[in-house]
Amino acid sequence: MKITHDTIRLDTQKPIEFIDITDDTARILKNASVKNGLLNLSSEHTTCAVCINENCERLQKDMENFLKKLAPPNDNYHHNHQTIDDRSNAHSHLMSLFLKTTESVQIKGNRLSMGAWQRVFFVELDGPRKGRKINITIIGE
Repeated sequence: MKITHDTIRLDTQKPIEFIDITDDTARILKNASVKNGLLNLSSEHTTCAVCINENCERLQKDMENFLKKLAPPNDNYHHNHQTIDDRSNAHSHLMSLFLKTTESVQIKGNRLSMGAWQRVFFVELDGPRKGRKINITIIGE
């Protein structure tokens, strides 16, 4: 059994942003030389997520609008009255309640075992931000 760790680092540009990290993830897997097993992605941040979905610009706009309806940015949130870093970002924390900070993908034949339309996304909910991190752990043989 082999276990490897790696990190994807990125800067985000928008308040809510869907960044396709599938190719970066696949490259890390290829370099790990694990033929079969499990790959886990985990965000280090509470105002972003990792998810698998379809890479369609219109769908991403729909998802962004849906999240904004769930937690409107300009609502009167308690968290915003006493911020730690001068960011009124309670809405970002609330949006993250509906998403996951981790995602796991099976590895088969040194490839991500995913459907034809599936892609791995890092979802920024509190951007723009610098130095976002997604940790990757690969377990297999």
